[in-house]
Amino acid sequence: MSGLWFFLFLVIFAAVMFAASFGFKLVETERKKKIKQTLKTVAPEKVRIQSRILLDQYPGEASSFTRWLVRYRFFERMKLMIEGAGLRWSVEGLLMRMVLGAAAGAAIGYLLPVFVFQTWSIVALAVFFGLLPWFYVKRKRTKRLAAFEDQFPEALDFLARAVRAGHAFSIAIEMLAKEAGDPIRSEFRKVYSEMNLGATLEAALQSLMKRIPTLDVRFFVSAVMVQKETGGNLAEILVKLAEVIRERFRLKGQVRALSAHGRMTAAVVSAVPVALLIGFSIIAPDYLASMAKDPHGRLMIAYAIVGQFVGYYIMHRIINIKV
Repeated sequence: MSGLWFFLFLVIFAAVMFAASFGFKLVETERKKKIKQTLKTVAPEKVRIQSRILLDQYPGEASSFTRWLVRYRFFERMKLMIEGAGLRWSVEGLLMRMVLGAAAGAAIGYLLPVFVFQTWSIVALAVFFGLLPWFYVKRKRTKRLAAFEDQFPEALDFLARAVRAGHAFSIAIEMLAKEAGDPIRSEFRKVYSEMNLGATLEAALQSLMKRIPTLDVRFFVSAVMVQKETGGNLAEILVKLAEVIRERFRLKGQVRALSAHGRMTAAVVSAVPVALLIGFSIIAPDYLASMAKDPHGRLMIAYAIVGQFVGYYIMHRIINIKV
């Protein structure tokens, strides 16, 4: 009976959160339409891009739910995570997907107790399905950052050629935002748009470094700012930086090739106990239930879970070689 009340609570909570998010989204959409219609008469295409940046930079003018979320540090982290993934989601949308996923996982755990006890199944599946949207965003961000790093040396060569041709650095960034492919194009378009709105070059590059927190971008921003303060040949600096990044990529590829066996072993060793647990829970649930009822058996299960996480952490630390 307690499990039923817990399930009903999750369903009602998810429905309320979904209705609130839908209402906030509807109000925000109507407000954006009015702003776009007003700005359209001034500058049809260019101002639309700038107005989106202004809306993103000033969440205090957004919905009341957003103003409540922005008080906490995780709001900015989640916002940067979504922007780095190249998704058009909002923080509220991500949280709503996580809540709905948790509710769906709890429902599955209630109807199909795969982890011996129903309470364990509800909690475990709720956490798993609730974190799936977050893992999806993180995976998309990782792939996008990898694509950015792969294109970045060519982007630096493009900027160097544009500067050598006599163009200003801001014009070179504009040309790169038009000619390059994604994700370079979208990220440098944001840099140029922020500068076009009145932000300094340093502020625009700092925003780029927050969205793309890679070592290569930090080198790029540092090199540009040092050259701005002390002078020098910016084109030559960018070319040398591109060469350094390419050499680092070659070394990184060699390290990944040498550590491929360790990464595969870590994945298999970590996945086998979980697969065996799920298999025994479906095929012979009484086998694990008798162990879970015994005090010593519960202690052994707890030790096994802790050992699983500790072992995965140690293996991850061994094979995660930073270059």
